[in-house]
Amino acid sequence: MKIVRFFQRPKVFDRTLVIVLAIPSVLGAVAVLTLGDSRLALGNVHYLLTVLPLLWRRNRPITTMALVAAVDTVCILTGLVDSPNVATTVALYSLSRFTTGRTTVIASAVTWLFYTLVMELGTPIQAAWATALFMVAIPVGLGQLVRLRAELNERGRREVADAAVRAERRRIARELHDVVAHHITVINALVGGARATLPAEQAVTREALESAEQTARQAMSEMRRLLDVLRADGNEGPDAATGVGADRLPALIKEARSAGLPAHLTVTGEPVELPAAVDHAVYRIVQEALTNTRKHAAGARASVRLAYESSAVEVEVLDDGLPKDDGAPGFGLGGMAERVALCGGQLSTGPRPEGGFRVHARLPLEKA
Repeated sequence: MKIVRFFQRPKVFDRTLVIVLAIPSVLGAVAVLTLGDSRLALGNVHYLLTVLPLLWRRNRPITTMALVAAVDTVCILTGLVDSPNVATTVALYSLSRFTTGRTTVIASAVTWLFYTLVMELGTPIQAAWATALFMVAIPVGLGQLVRLRAELNERGRREVADAAVRAERRRIARELHDVVAHHITVINALVGGARATLPAEQAVTREALESAEQTARQAMSEMRRLLDVLRADGNEGPDAATGVGADRLPALIKEARSAGLPAHLTVTGEPVELPAAVDHAVYRIVQEALTNTRKHAAGARASVRLAYESSAVEVEVLDDGLPKDDGAPGFGLGGMAERVALCGGQLSTGPRPEGGFRVHARLPLEKA
């Protein structure tokens, strides 16, 4: 197995290929020289000269093809050989395998025209253009197929790796939130309890505890914003956590109507500036809920309610559609739950008794 992997290395494989192709040429040249046939010996030299450039077939495929074509031209025009050999086929394959599509097309067309002209001038044969086309098209087509297959495999590996990175980012974010948020919340509660039990005359201690409470709240807010960025999907970009918010809900409702989903928005309470993580979560919850309604409910109408309270903001999305049996569920509800959890809120989802579906989230607002 180690030997196979060793010979799969590009440089080792190419050198081995040249050696294997060159050995018959060297042995043949020695044999015919022993017999005194110098013409056959020159033919073997031609073969050897076309094999040697294959050492650069990966890094310089066009140069390799040009060198092989030059040797073929000299030998065909002088009548030393009648046609190209296997080294020309390998060079054409390498030209297609290790160059981009447009370069391959142009270089292959030039090579075909070149060999057609050389065959016509050297040893005229009938339909030289067809012979040259057959000689060029097969190795070039094979090289293109191998290159496209390798690119598809590499793309698949990149997608798997990217998905693994995103999953790991989400896992780290969840673990950080579960561990750090819990302890910060406990610290904040203990500090608040200690401050509430202080006698009125201990003003300095009270101010220190209030400062500690404020610092803990700020740390929690900053952590949530950081974790939201950490969890942001690669398709949304690095600024996904702050790019949209509750102020974009009217536009989102308008987009839903344009897509064929009757929807309306109701806002209650006095609108306030929301923390970045909460603001983003509100928008994404409504967006995902409306998307699910369009995908999974037939003939649905949707209503969105956004309620501002003194200590929290509530968002509720209702629809009255009939569910469609369209396969396995997606990841939308799980994403909602993660967003709400990172904000320290509560989420409830499920069918309504009167029909349809309900998504309700309550997200706390932190006060400095």
